[in-house]
Amino acid sequence: MMQRQMQVEESLFVKAARTDLYDAVADVRAMARYSPECRVVLGPRGPLTAGRSFVGLNRKGPFVWFTWCRVVHAEAPERFTFEVSTFGLPVARWSYRFTPGDGGVHVTESWQDLRTGRGARLTELLGLLFTGTPARGRAELNRAGMRTTLRRLRHAVER
Repeated sequence: MMQRQMQVEESLFVKAARTDLYDAVADVRAMARYSPECRVVLGPRGPLTAGRSFVGLNRKGPFVWFTWCRVVHAEAPERFTFEVSTFGLPVARWSYRFTPGDGGVHVTESWQDLRTGRGARLTELLGLLFTGTPARGRAELNRAGMRTTLRRLRHAVER
């Protein structure tokens, strides 16, 4: 049986300014242009600060679900992180790091599964019902999604 991965990370080099990349990610309403699962983000316009919340509407095939998200780190232009929950239960932490180098920026997107401890089984069941993906398959699905997200982000901001 395949062991469940709890973290995934992908990176891509982008020829753009760190501030442009940070602003593109921290303006969460634009995430629907980059992410293969996110369809709409409801929340404030412009780059969000720590403590701000937003709602994501996601879709994968016939499955549609909402998530409640809260920004936990908004450190321009180095790092932007938000945590996802559903029905008050922790689901995941998504983070973007922007590291300068060689005339551009290394953008690293990471995902951490927060479905551990008390309530984990219920959150895993809700994840399966809403997304059609079992917990043990979420890491690889997210890895593929991250690659798409990073390529789309690069296309949107690269000079």
